[in-house]
Amino acid sequence: MSDTRGDENAHENARQDVIAVDADDNEQGQVNRLDAHTGEGIRHRAFTTLLFDEGGHILLAQRSPGKRLWDTYWDGTVASHPVAGQSQTEAATERLEEELGVTADQYDDLQVTDRFEYKRYYHDKGVEHEVCAVLQATLTDTRLEPDPEEVGGVMWVPYERLYHHPRWYRQLRLCPWFEIAMRRDFENR
Repeated sequence: MSDTRGDENAHENARQDVIAVDADDNEQGQVNRLDAHTGEGIRHRAFTTLLFDEGGHILLAQRSPGKRLWDTYWDGTVASHPVAGQSQTEAATERLEEELGVTADQYDDLQVTDRFEYKRYYHDKGVEHEVCAVLQATLTDTRLEPDPEEVGGVMWVPYERLYHHPRWYRQLRLCPWFEIAMRRDFENR
């Protein structure tokens, strides 16, 4: 693995670490984030967060065009990686505020509802090999302040209709981890 953390010309992901894990989500140490997402990838811990309004709509966020992987794809509300010593709930709370301006007082039920492993390649640019926790919450205050560096757009979509009629939404190009999380959510009901 290359150590590019000190190289100021390196992609920003090369200056961060993620938590390598085994298939059961047991920590295996820290790995460089760029290394974890290139070549064959390195399995690491991640999360995706699905926020709903009180009417059963899910908040989808379009990934910014500046993202290295899955740029401009539509995601469940936010997705990222916890850092060392941080729980997925703490990381999700942080990312919700950073990406969408959603603070913890806008919801009170954020919890992990599922966990799965997946591996997907994105063209010739990289790979996701993650053990992904799914967190869900209901927003009682739906005010948003998206960060354009992180989010290309937002939209509220009827969650059940999105799941039951995917062809109606195929122009959205959904992130693979969100599609897996949604499918598993409906299968486990």
